[in-house]
Amino acid sequence: MKKFYKILEDKVKMAINECHYEMDEVSVLESNRPDLGDYQFNGAMALAKVYHKNPLEIANEITSILKKDNFFSDVSVAGPGFINMIISEKALIDFFNIDDYKYEANGKLIFLDYGGANVAKSLHVGHLRSVNIGEALKRLCNYLGYKTISDTHLGDFGRPLGLVILELSKRYPEWQYFDKNYDGMYEDVPITNELLEEVYPYASLKAKEDEEYLKEAQDMTKRLQDQEKGIYDLWLKIMEVSKKSIKKIYDELNATFDLYKGESDASLCVPKLLSYLDNLDIVKESEGAKVIEVSSEDDKLEVPPMLLIKSDGGILYSTTELATIYDRIENYHPDEIWYMADKRQSLHFTQVFRAAKKANIASDTKLVFAGFGTMNGKDGKPFKTRDGGVMKLESLLDEVKRECLKKLNENIKENRDLIANIIAVSVIKYADMIPNRETDYNFDIEKFCDLEGKTGPYILYSTIRMKSLLNKALENGIKYNKLYLIANNFDREILLILNNFDIILERSFDSQSLNDITEYLYRLNNSYNRFYNENHILTENDELKKESWLYLTSIVYKINNILLDILAIQIPEKM
Repeated sequence: MKKFYKILEDKVKMAINECHYEMDEVSVLESNRPDLGDYQFNGAMALAKVYHKNPLEIANEITSILKKDNFFSDVSVAGPGFINMIISEKALIDFFNIDDYKYEANGKLIFLDYGGANVAKSLHVGHLRSVNIGEALKRLCNYLGYKTISDTHLGDFGRPLGLVILELSKRYPEWQYFDKNYDGMYEDVPITNELLEEVYPYASLKAKEDEEYLKEAQDMTKRLQDQEKGIYDLWLKIMEVSKKSIKKIYDELNATFDLYKGESDASLCVPKLLSYLDNLDIVKESEGAKVIEVSSEDDKLEVPPMLLIKSDGGILYSTTELATIYDRIENYHPDEIWYMADKRQSLHFTQVFRAAKKANIASDTKLVFAGFGTMNGKDGKPFKTRDGGVMKLESLLDEVKRECLKKLNENIKENRDLIANIIAVSVIKYADMIPNRETDYNFDIEKFCDLEGKTGPYILYSTIRMKSLLNKALENGIKYNKLYLIANNFDREILLILNNFDIILERSFDSQSLNDITEYLYRLNNSYNRFYNENHILTENDELKKESWLYLTSIVYKINNILLDILAIQIPEKM
């Protein structure tokens, strides 16, 4: 992978060393004064403190060395010692005539936990950010050369399933699953996703109002977790139906998972975890319960002990979470495990991660909680349906698709629904990743479906236009294999933005946030569209200029494709 900043920073570091100074980390920034330079180096002030010299004097020494390098067309000093650098046309052309945007495999494995679907429940807007951010981060890791394993970690074994099975037993007592003496093959029963989605909220509400019903649900949950024949077999049937529905929505969002494990799998690991912890001196008794102390002297807020086993012997979500980490490290040996979940779960993950470190379960594995903010409606309130209920993801996709169909070119007659689906997913994903991961944001369907501004459709439209231009060039026998010249400031602006490609990817990886990528895509395409509107590319008489412009277009088109694929956004043929 070619890296412009690496070349630039190495040149500055060599100049520093030639002036007999030493600096471990050299950081060059994109200039905030384009009139003075393309890039700036502000390290002269730091060197002045170390060497007790005037920063202006040091900056002038470094500048005198850099000026000898034809990589720069000009190097100057401003203010107390800011070094401004303008890259030469030849250096930019040489750099972009090397087509190398691939990262080498690095052998490291990152395990990603995202999605968080619950069996027998609808995926709703609250699940959206986890699956969007998680899928994009997985693809980013893959692009940067990491191996990945992804798991949606289903909510599949707790009281919600006990409630569902209990209510089914009351509505359909004749089902063979509920006959403890039945020992044959079970007849097929009419379990559908629609039935499950209707049963759960009914049973959940009833359990809140009827104490006896709640006790029955608790008993049914225990029977399930004890894998009682019939009850467990019905659970397997429910899992089969629900997983199919979950996968359908994930497919629409271009999200794929290597594993569909869940709480049921984690529960199987709990005995092994507890046996391991028994040999350590970190589990303490507290009012009949068992806990692990995880507070630190550096904590600004109180971090309570992690509750491992309740006083009645029951296990908790934190117990199965720790067991999941134990299982993942034992079976997959990841270098890092990343969790994408609502930032309000921060304390939970702090407790579990500290317990994992304290127990030496994750001594060599980095644990990362990438918490995210909420998606709200246009009014800033939680996103709801018109009747005030929680909106299903399927309903949101349909609503956005209808808006996209309104804006779709009327001349497009074939595959209108398919194209509208692709654009609708781009609307949802791009909007979801514009803000910093931890920021709450308001989703305005009309605004984010617009063809102008920071929207998925704007980026898609630009990309389709580039492809059309390149195809027309090929149809007319025009070749574009290299960059010969930089014709104007529009060309140059695009090239300078393209120089940031690797920095943006690596920054996104380090922060586990995609907002740098979405912002970069907008900035790049906005610059390209200005360039496109200012130049008559295919009718340009100067052949070298024409080929350079087409080659430049091909680079931007390639970068768009790479970044949109990382965001799990497809590109339609037309729109």
